[in-house]
Amino acid sequence: MADEEDAEEEHPHSVETVAFPFDRMSVARFRETFPRARWSDALQAWTVPGKTARRRIDRWLAAEASRKAPFDDERGRDAYEFEPILSSYLSVSDRGFRIRTPFSRTVVEELRQIPFARWNGEDKCWEVPFAFYDDLQRRWEAIEAAAKRNEPEERRKRAQARKGTEEEARSKQKSLERRRRRIPLPSNHLPPLERPVATAAYGIIVITEVTGELVDPEEIAERHPNAGAEHIWAGWRFATLEELVHTWPARAAPAAEERERGWWQPTLEELRDARRAARSRERRREKKAAP
Repeated sequence: MADEEDAEEEHPHSVETVAFPFDRMSVARFRETFPRARWSDALQAWTVPGKTARRRIDRWLAAEASRKAPFDDERGRDAYEFEPILSSYLSVSDRGFRIRTPFSRTVVEELRQIPFARWNGEDKCWEVPFAFYDDLQRRWEAIEAAAKRNEPEERRKRAQARKGTEEEARSKQKSLERRRRRIPLPSNHLPPLERPVATAAYGIIVITEVTGELVDPEEIAERHPNAGAEHIWAGWRFATLEELVHTWPARAAPAAEERERGWWQPTLEELRDARRAARSRERRREKKAAP
C-alpha cells in the first residue's frame, strides 16, 4: 500500500470516478477505504484521486460484491442451474460469471448496467457476481447478438460483401476524412478552443484551431449533412484523460439546435465513455513506449 500512496503523491491530478448502489453501510466502508474521496453532484459519482485509484476501486468493488447476502448469492446460483445461459461467451468461476467476447460497444454498455459488474484487466474478461444473475440474463440476448456480430469471421464476411459497393466507398471516404482531423463548424457559433466538446461526428474532441476556410456543403453533404455555406473548417484532436476528468458535464442532454450546429457540452455518460477510451489510448501508448 505504501507504494500506491507514494504514486498518488506523484500524480495528484489523476482522478477516477465510481458509482455504486447506495446504502449507508456501503458508503461508510467506502469512506473508510478512500478518505480522500469526494462526492460530485454534477457527476453523480464519487471521485478518487491517485494514479492507483482505478486498481484500488476495482478491488473495493469486488470486495463489496462478495458482501452481498449469501441468500442472494445462492439464489443466483440456483437460478443459473435451473435456467442456465448456454454460451461459449460465458463461464462460471468460484466468485461468479465470467464473460469474454470480441470487443463491442453494445456489450460494454449492457454489462455496465449490471450492479458490481467489473472488467478484469488481468484475465481480459468481465465478471458478474452470482447475486446479479437475473440482471445478466435479462441483458444476455443483446450481449450475445452483439458479440456474434463482432466475431472476426463475421466482420470479414461483412467486409467482403461490401467490396466494390457504394457502401465501401463511403466507408473509405469517412476514414480518410477522419484522418484529416478536421470538422465543419458554424462560423457564427464556434466552440471554445482547447476545451473538450461533444460532437455528432467524432465524439468528444478538442478544437485546436479554426482555419477560416469555407466548407463546400455539397462535397461533404453525406458525412456532415447539417453543414451549410456559413460553416468553416476547424482542426481537432482527441481529448486527454486529464482534460476529460476535469471537464464539467452538462446538466441536461443537448437540445436539438445544439445537435444541429454540430457540438455541445458533453453529458456525464458521454464523458464516462470518453474517459474509458482515453484511458485505453494512454495504456497503449505506455506499452509502446516501454523498453
